[in-house]
Amino acid sequence: MKKKFILKGLDCANCAAKMEKAINELDGVKEASVNFFTTKLIIEGEDEKMPKIIEAAEKIIKKIEPDTLIIKA
Repeated sequence: MKKKFILKGLDCANCAAKMEKAINELDGVKEASVNFFTTKLIIEGEDEKMPKIIEAAEKIIKKIEPDTLIIKA
């Protein structure tokens, strides 16, 4: 399953790289990518684990950049 999100307010390329690295390390994630220029987050992972993956990804994003909004694309 692949999910796409817009990260509104993402204004740090280094933060985007940190988010991508941390999300890729989550259980059940096959591949995650954060594109700083388009502010898109794409997560590909196991269907049954996707709700927990998204929840954990949101926590990671808020920890790294608290003002960023996660919007389903």
